[in-house]
Amino acid sequence: MNLTTKFQLSLMMFLEFFIWGGWFVTMGIYLPNTLKTSAGEIAMAYSTQSWGAIIAPFIIGLIADRYFNAERILGISHLIGAVLMYQLANAVDFGAFYPYVLGYMIIYMPTLALVNAVAFNQMKDPSKEFAFVRVFGTIGWIVAGLAISYFGWDSEVGVAEGLLKNTFLMVAGASALLGLFSFTLPKTPPRSSRGDKVSVSDILGLDALKLLKDRNFLIFFLASILICIPLAFYYQHAGQFLGEIGVTNPAGKMTIGQISEVLFMLLLPFFFKRFGFKMTILAGMLAWTVRYLLFAYGDAGELAFMLLIGIALHGICYDFFFVSGQIYTDSKAGEKYKSAAQGLITLATYGVGMLIGFWVAGKITDSYSVSENAHEWINIWTFPAIFAAVVLVLFAMLFKNEEIEYKE
Repeated sequence: MNLTTKFQLSLMMFLEFFIWGGWFVTMGIYLPNTLKTSAGEIAMAYSTQSWGAIIAPFIIGLIADRYFNAERILGISHLIGAVLMYQLANAVDFGAFYPYVLGYMIIYMPTLALVNAVAFNQMKDPSKEFAFVRVFGTIGWIVAGLAISYFGWDSEVGVAEGLLKNTFLMVAGASALLGLFSFTLPKTPPRSSRGDKVSVSDILGLDALKLLKDRNFLIFFLASILICIPLAFYYQHAGQFLGEIGVTNPAGKMTIGQISEVLFMLLLPFFFKRFGFKMTILAGMLAWTVRYLLFAYGDAGELAFMLLIGIALHGICYDFFFVSGQIYTDSKAGEKYKSAAQGLITLATYGVGMLIGFWVAGKITDSYSVSENAHEWINIWTFPAIFAAVVLVLFAMLFKNEEIEYKE
């Protein structure tokens, strides 16, 4: 892969995740403060990610894999996304906001697979080359959060004045830029010919369901769905929580989570090889419990360090569970069902698991609402802490340890 191509792919990843990080985290602050939404409505907005994840395989399987170059679909998707983001910035109430955010996530979620397809198509050895390119995506997410705090859009005054509206305008610009830039990317033709038959089973990875006959994989599969319920609390309410209790520049501080994600990704091979798959997964689950207890009892004053540690645990929470889970799934599926198995796990977690999680998080948060923009956060964060702990105990008891090779 030459230097020009490496630059193109890195910029593509940077913009792809700059776009996601530029509005998704702070939407939980924007909606209740500017559009005066309830926690249930916030849950509806965040659950559009899950609907996008459920619908995405059909878009990729039926269109990208059969009819058009991936880079062209990527470009068209982001140009449409730019228009939808502009409309989100100008929505005056949740009724006007929701259709646009739903449409946007249905358009955006397939692009996560498209950027990977474009990148992999240019690599001779993805296991060695992909990490360098993908890390620019995490950098893009971090830069977006820092930019929001730099401009003061997430400050107390900025939130009160509705300046978080600018996040949607910023992302609209970035989306338009990536949309145009995508047409200059290396050509990535369809993987299948138009005449090839395709079934719903192929698209959704249902062929991998036979893996559930394996007791260990079934337990892992169920645990993956269940752990997404506490995960949804973080995505949906962490930004809102930090802003509500008076933490300054919450968007900037939440980028600590992405920085830790990079660091723990580097530590994962050592931990995985030294302690094995089961202990790695359990460490990830334990981190969820600890994180939410830190959120429950930390504050914006002397105990602010507890909140920062909780955010920094994101690397362990995500990498040790989800990345390890991808490695485990890959090893169990074998060559024949590898893609189908990964698709099934993605559908189960980001689709079904997160959809349930966003709904539960909204109900719990609404039930502990004290007044407008005031909640009993100790009780709210205690629920996902206990839930993650129960999943941890059940997994530890039911999952039989087995050796899984970590492939570089």
